[in-house]
Amino acid sequence: MRICIYGAGAIGGYLAAGLGTVPDVELSVIARGAHLAAIRRHGLKLLIGDEERLCRPLATDDPATLGPQDYVIVCLKAHQAWETAERTCALLGPRTAVVTCQNGVPWWYGYGLRGFADLRLQSVDAGDRQWDAIGPERAIGCVVYPATEIVEPGVVRHIYGKRFALGEPDGATSDRCRELARVLEAAGFEAPVLADIRSELWLKLWGNLCFNPISALTRATLDVVATQPDLRALSVRMMSEAREIAERFGASFRVDMERRINGAARVGAHRTSMLQDLEGGRPLEIDALLTAVQEMGRLVGVKTPYIDVVLGLVQQLGRSLAIYPAVAPATAAVAQRPPLVGT
Repeated sequence: MRICIYGAGAIGGYLAAGLGTVPDVELSVIARGAHLAAIRRHGLKLLIGDEERLCRPLATDDPATLGPQDYVIVCLKAHQAWETAERTCALLGPRTAVVTCQNGVPWWYGYGLRGFADLRLQSVDAGDRQWDAIGPERAIGCVVYPATEIVEPGVVRHIYGKRFALGEPDGATSDRCRELARVLEAAGFEAPVLADIRSELWLKLWGNLCFNPISALTRATLDVVATQPDLRALSVRMMSEAREIAERFGASFRVDMERRINGAARVGAHRTSMLQDLEGGRPLEIDALLTAVQEMGRLVGVKTPYIDVVLGLVQQLGRSLAIYPAVAPATAAVAQRPPLVGT
């Protein structure tokens, strides 16, 4: 089985360290810069507890050198995945599946969704770039639960979690999902195949859409955002708006809001991925977590005053530091699209 991890950063590197131990997997990774150079020289090192694991995948910055794969696991940030859509095509054969490991609302969200099959979210896929280049029929949804970080080029530290939930957009339990789950489990991960991957996406996004930008704006760790009364109250307001939008699109939540926030608090003094990116001067992943939710709210006539304010603040923070790579160049135009009430 040929598997390429496109974006061998914190999560991609963690996956690579596991998949590199599976005998029937021919693994390659796409990385860049100092991280790529370190992987080529010394291999990819994973720090997990007191243990060190080393794998030596085929590493490149040019997808065209690898050829068609059985699975392409995209671990880039959402804006990076949009930017590299055409380069991904070099990895695609007739039956290649593309596994989307980004946080937030995925570009294929409307594919096969009853009542919203024509939905194309410009905030995460402006100009339908990924939809047209890759094709939504290739997509397998993936909800990423582990927390990891790059501590230096070529070295990834695992913090917690090993669950990667998988699901087809149409809810089918497909052979390709089952086979991928088998390989991930052989690599030491948990990989349940779910009939409703969108609801699982929303459960993860429910926290990301508030915890990430609030932590970036306040420099507070996750435990503070989830327990300090004013920040917790703001999170509740944003999550309430998001829940109404999600339910309009047919999603449901298997845990209540208090349990979701309390679970985040138990993680402790963890810096969210957006706070890590801010401190590292890296582009902020704003659109997939917030702008897309705002866009979906406009489409079904749900007002989002709290999401709007936090989104505006974190966008300006990103602009002021030149680290906001907006996929949708005309957010105002998106906001003017007519609602799909009654769909």
